[in-house]
Amino acid sequence: MKKFLSSLFVCFLVCFSSHSFAQEKHKVILDNVFKDASEIYFTTTIGERNEINLLTKIISIDNVKGLTIYAYANRKEFDKFLDLGYNYTILPHPGTLLRTEDLNMRDVNSKSPLTTWNFYPTYDEYISEMNGFAAAYPSICKVVPIGTTTEGRQLLAVKISDSLDVDQGVPQVLLTSTIHGDEVTGYVLMLHLIDSLLTGYGQNTRITNLVNNYQIFINPLANPDGTYHGGNSTVYGAQRENGNNIDINRNFPDPTGNQHPDGNAWQAETMAFMQFDSINHFVMSMNFHGGDEVFNYPWDTWSKLHADDAWFNFVGREYADTAHKYGPAGYFMGPSGTGNGVTNGYAWYTVEGGRQDYTTYFHNGREVTLEISAVKTPSPSQLPGFWNDNFRSFMDYIEESGYGINGRVTDSVTNKPVLAKVLALAHDKDNSFVYSKLPSGWYFRPISQGTYNLSFSAAGYFTRTILGVPAATRTTTRLNVKLIPLSIGYVNEIEHLQTLVYPNPSGGDINLLLPAGQPQHYSAEVFNTLGKLVSSFQFDHNGGSQPVSLDMTNLANGLYLLKLSGENKTYESRLVIRK
Repeated sequence: MKKFLSSLFVCFLVCFSSHSFAQEKHKVILDNVFKDASEIYFTTTIGERNEINLLTKIISIDNVKGLTIYAYANRKEFDKFLDLGYNYTILPHPGTLLRTEDLNMRDVNSKSPLTTWNFYPTYDEYISEMNGFAAAYPSICKVVPIGTTTEGRQLLAVKISDSLDVDQGVPQVLLTSTIHGDEVTGYVLMLHLIDSLLTGYGQNTRITNLVNNYQIFINPLANPDGTYHGGNSTVYGAQRENGNNIDINRNFPDPTGNQHPDGNAWQAETMAFMQFDSINHFVMSMNFHGGDEVFNYPWDTWSKLHADDAWFNFVGREYADTAHKYGPAGYFMGPSGTGNGVTNGYAWYTVEGGRQDYTTYFHNGREVTLEISAVKTPSPSQLPGFWNDNFRSFMDYIEESGYGINGRVTDSVTNKPVLAKVLALAHDKDNSFVYSKLPSGWYFRPISQGTYNLSFSAAGYFTRTILGVPAATRTTTRLNVKLIPLSIGYVNEIEHLQTLVYPNPSGGDINLLLPAGQPQHYSAEVFNTLGKLVSSFQFDHNGGSQPVSLDMTNLANGLYLLKLSGENKTYESRLVIRK
């Protein structure tokens, strides 16, 4: 027995020593690679693609080319990665590839006009530019605060529209960039886009139409703590993660049901954008990145396809083809230079906790990830070229939010707007349906060319189904819908007491006891639960106490709305036909 215990003790010591040795070895490696950095950039090679599903839960994968993985990690993440035993190579951090003197940083004291956009702004200059846009164009531009970062910097968007403070029933679109702080091409291009929309309004027909018919929100910088990790005066030293060394684009709730897929608490930036999505009603949004050149669409987290996969692919193809047309040879060729320029997210590599899937699933939106430049921090002299390659595609994307099927949902009695769920039957899945928006009652359903059966439902209303609704490419099908309240016949008790409908239920022979008084001409309309007019009558009443008889025996059994209009008032009542 003693011999057995002694052997067990020796085994324990060997195992403990081995574990301690591994821990000490890890510490040496970690101290070395994180000596002057809070995050590192590295590459590793996998044996087969399904290993991505494990690695994506541990490190922040940036790109996948064949079986080669490019990734970021903070100290905690890299420690877990080391446990897996992969070989790796530490790479120069993308945020340090250009020297400060090569970045052409512009500060608030710069005297040159904002025309060429061939520079990177300091943080203070960025804030000054955003506020300056609103000050120069107050009738079509305002600054919208989103929140503050972990380190207290501002998260800002500008809202551009000819109806800044009024919901006129136009689609809202969000363009947001640089959630990864070292991917700064989109940062400058979004500032350039703001400037172009404002200066082009009233001068350029397409831009004027965009401002008049859309509410465009642009957030050029979603992670200022990462971008200005090296200090507010330079983007040199920019890092992917935020001030807490967390990848914000892995920090959102995931459609799989995991509220914290990266194992971290929601960051200040994450919560700010979640709230921003909740108080707005973005029909479409685009999230700008760098490191490749590709239009990436949902889902990132699932191998299954989105209900609107064909639509996403069409919109992506439109973006990429336009970039191919106006860009230089070899631009926007997609992962590994395939030439396609469009990819389903999961087909490229798995991401959990990304903003794209969060917005698309939890807010019934349509968000895509746009990788706009293979180099994350290109030379400032190249930025005007990227603008020329992409600005037409930006406008194509914004315009797409107004195509498909859209219209206004209202109460059939009061004509007031209704918050309704719009579902494409036998098509929608995984929260791909949309809602109408209050206070306007407008809904927007981007969708592929085809014919659809739409269901409109809302609390307190009869569900209405409309069959055979057509949709066509880059075309709008306008479909306004009236929903009948479940409480029809009890909307205005005083007026309803002035007219009596009997018998009710009825076999179809209806009597109306009308208010006594002056002779009047009346019209009666009968609507079914789909809001369709199924019968109508015109008659004169002498103002006496004799009832008026109406023959509705042609109506099928069911519930109807009777709307009776006199010269001064309108009466409404629920009518049940039961034969």
